[in-house]
Amino acid sequence: MSQQTIGVLYGLSAFVAWGFLPAYWKQLQAIDPFEILCHRIVWSCLFLCLIISAQRRWSDVRIMVGDRRNLLKLTLSGLLVSCNWFVYILAVNNDHVVETSLGYYITPMVNVCLGFLLLGERFRRLQMVAVACAAAGVAYALLAYGNLPVYGLFLAFSFAFYGYARKKIPVKPIPGLLMETTVLLLPALGFILYRQFSPETLFLRNPGLSLWLVGAGIATSLPLLCFSSAARHLRLSTVGVLQYLAPSIAFGLGVFVYLEPFDYHNLITFALIWIGVALYCADALLTARKTQGSRL
Repeated sequence: MSQQTIGVLYGLSAFVAWGFLPAYWKQLQAIDPFEILCHRIVWSCLFLCLIISAQRRWSDVRIMVGDRRNLLKLTLSGLLVSCNWFVYILAVNNDHVVETSLGYYITPMVNVCLGFLLLGERFRRLQMVAVACAAAGVAYALLAYGNLPVYGLFLAFSFAFYGYARKKIPVKPIPGLLMETTVLLLPALGFILYRQFSPETLFLRNPGLSLWLVGAGIATSLPLLCFSSAARHLRLSTVGVLQYLAPSIAFGLGVFVYLEPFDYHNLITFALIWIGVALYCADALLTARKTQGSRL
């Protein structure tokens, strides 16, 4: 297979897995969301150690450990991504799957705004219109319901700031995520051990749920491994278009599988955001073509 085909297959694997992630967390609705988060951190750390060992990349980890400044930055980015994970689990298990998809639809446009405000990047015309459409969709939700889509906005902004933080830290994705989970490992492990003395915990008392909790490490880390492989084989514009597969699957799950409320107000909100997404993708593809043409 060509490098392009291999990259697309890796990308599809990553984004389809992320799209169906709500179905995974739904299996754990009987467990406290914070306990799920702690298991996600602990088992992700273990699974990432196995991946690093298989890839023989411990030298990358040793370099990170020797840089105290990067360790501090990774600690802060680890806290940020763990907050994102926690709110995502909380939203899914409180029947807000559709709202999580809204958050990840608008994340790239929040990235554009952060690039403008923090990195001095310029808005391109289509990007400006895309951001305006997304903002209009959020504003309509506020006017229609009298409150903001808090879960969706938190997920969008926390993940965008996480992306900004990782952009400023010169480490590779998988070793970087290992370090982010490692710095949170002891508190997460401590909470799991503490919960074992509580009659409310189901870990090690319910075999089925225990396996789902352990599998959270694979559910977190394996899509990232596929994503990093896709990024090596594909143009960023292609990855940028593929990324919308994940919130589209989550949206379908929320509306058609979990039967979450979706009235005409929701339709207007999402229609405005989908227009923004279409314009954002068009801008990414046009920019990629111009860049490719200038190189020829």
